[in-house]
Amino acid sequence: MVGTGYVGLTTGACLASLGHFVTCVDVDRAKVSRLAAGRVDILEPGLEDLVHRGLAAGRLQFVVGARDAVRHAQAVFLCVPTPMGAGGSADLRAVEAVTAEIGDVLPRGCALVTKSTVPVGTSKRIRELVGRADVPVVSNPEFLREGTAVADFLGPDRIVVGSDDLAAARWVGELYAELDAPVVVADAASAELVKYAANCYLALKLSYVNSIAELCERLGADISLVTEGMGHDKRIGRTFLKPGPGWGGSCLPKDTSALVKVAESVNYDFTMLTSAIDENLAQRDRIVAKIAGAVGGTLAGARIGVLGLAFKAGTNDLRDSPALAVCSVLCALGAELIAYDPAVDGEIAGMTVVDDAYQVAKDADAVVVLTEWAEFKHLDWAAMAELMDGIDVVDTRNLLDPRVIVEAGLSWQGVGRPRAAARIKVP
Repeated sequence: MVGTGYVGLTTGACLASLGHFVTCVDVDRAKVSRLAAGRVDILEPGLEDLVHRGLAAGRLQFVVGARDAVRHAQAVFLCVPTPMGAGGSADLRAVEAVTAEIGDVLPRGCALVTKSTVPVGTSKRIRELVGRADVPVVSNPEFLREGTAVADFLGPDRIVVGSDDLAAARWVGELYAELDAPVVVADAASAELVKYAANCYLALKLSYVNSIAELCERLGADISLVTEGMGHDKRIGRTFLKPGPGWGGSCLPKDTSALVKVAESVNYDFTMLTSAIDENLAQRDRIVAKIAGAVGGTLAGARIGVLGLAFKAGTNDLRDSPALAVCSVLCALGAELIAYDPAVDGEIAGMTVVDDAYQVAKDADAVVVLTEWAEFKHLDWAAMAELMDGIDVVDTRNLLDPRVIVEAGLSWQGVGRPRAAARIKVP
């Protein structure tokens, strides 16, 4: 397992739990030492326990240096980053560097498996770099959600494996034989496209519901009732129908941009996807406008309490967080931000990060919920109201109960829902 990020570490620990012998490789010596001692930096339920069990059973180990680690492997999984590169294309330098490093020492018949999200044609490129007919290349995309990665791995909707060597693809699929899930065996190009197609569809769905939420505000409808009515339709389903401050994280932004670039490479204008990307940016602007309206129209000098910084609840991942994107604009417009997130500490440029949710309310002109942590629903909002200078709560996740907020003497404003009227705050 080359790479010990969310994908590599989760895949390695879970495969070890299925009875395989797994060696996880990383270039960061300090990280390898922590993992070898059972210390996991990633906030992921169940992962640290799996690492401990794998280490104790002798089925999981962590080492530095891929070249020596792969010499006796039956399969090598590439789980290295493929971030957004120049112009929006996937940056494959890490994949290519590892392939070049290990290609000549891979055992005959060893399957070289791409677990990283890579564009169509990467398997062909890897085969060219390895230059060996006796090493099959297999695409095995991951479908892990941060915050539920272990559960997703051990209880998957499907397992996708693809290669121009179908026997090798089937063999990789058999590594997951203990799991009760359908296995889709495909050619390399189809398997590589599956992950992009799935993630970009989710982005389309999120942008769509944010657009419908904007229509609700203009027409006097309630997005919670609209999506409830939609969700009962089995053709649509209930998932990814919650509006918010925009989509983000480590996958959707880079995958949507990468698929647009892939489409351009074959002269296809993917206007539906580019519109979803544009809508996502517009949603963040609309959220900033809501917050500005809550403090009288001018953000310069306004003191804003921020609840939530991670891109979603259940993780400490800040990569492409829509919460941070909104905060960045607020800072640029002169607002003073006091922020709290239960999984985030340390310094973040442009704001003060505190370790207590109630501190964000002190002297705040408005409080904004940007990440859907359940604990925010259970705050003593009457106590929050006593600490605030203003009375406005902007709930960009529709997380809070408006009645609770109003009973505390505050005003609630969500996304795509009617405002809950404020009481007059008596000094």
